[in-house]
Amino acid sequence: MTSFYSKPPIKPFYHPQEDTSLQEQTVEDEIAGYSHATQSLPHVTLTYAQSLDSQISLRPGQRTTLSGVETKAMTQFLRAHHDAILIGAGTANADNPKLNTSFSYDGENIVGLAEQPRPLILDPGRSWSEEKCQKMFGLAKAGVGRAPWWIICEDETKRDEERIKKIKEFGGGIIKAGRYGKRENGVEWEKILRAMWDIGIRSIMIEGGATVINDLLRARNQHLVTSVIVTIAPTYLGSGGVVVAPPRSMQDENEATLSGVTWIPFGQDVVMAGRLAPKS
Repeated sequence: MTSFYSKPPIKPFYHPQEDTSLQEQTVEDEIAGYSHATQSLPHVTLTYAQSLDSQISLRPGQRTTLSGVETKAMTQFLRAHHDAILIGAGTANADNPKLNTSFSYDGENIVGLAEQPRPLILDPGRSWSEEKCQKMFGLAKAGVGRAPWWIICEDETKRDEERIKKIKEFGGGIIKAGRYGKRENGVEWEKILRAMWDIGIRSIMIEGGATVINDLLRARNQHLVTSVIVTIAPTYLGSGGVVVAPPRSMQDENEATLSGVTWIPFGQDVVMAGRLAPKS
């Protein structure tokens, strides 16, 4: 039986055969300069991979590979340039993710712990199961990745004491911020982001899943997103999948528009990088 915190294999992500310096510089430009610094809010990069029909998964709870090897390498590069990576509890439970970076500058050695991002699990409904994230805890135990911080809402946490103790044993922690009512109403992102700032997080890469992405893209939260980087894979998943489509605030208006958009080819995929123009 596999140990709960067994060490998973980890390999460097490096592709020296192709010159991607221009693409990397373009993507790095999108994450350079923390524009929210004077507001005590971290730089937020919203990034995900989707099909041509705007879907990120074949069905809820099913991990679906969309990115090619080149855009996977780009993701590892981006992770190495952010302080933290955030996903929702549903994605964490379904994917057993590492939430680290395997980026290597020389093809041999993965970047050290100082350049590893901090995993963040957004869990306002307290549905996350640590047992379903063996890879993440395994990396933390081996000293080659960071333990997660668990983000929950501001209410009584006495019933969570044992869980918090277990997380802290691996170097993780807890963030309590904002209130949470109904799922369709989302979370209080500004309070959550300010709490991240207070513990030293200056840049965060938000990767999903759809509930998290759609909540951030709704009109009231768009001003909190600094940059958007979307990988578009040359495939149609077909009807019935999980779609990125934020709630529409005005019936006859587009919900979100990007400006300063750059299209970057990576292998068979194309990456769109831009910035949200908040709705007035």
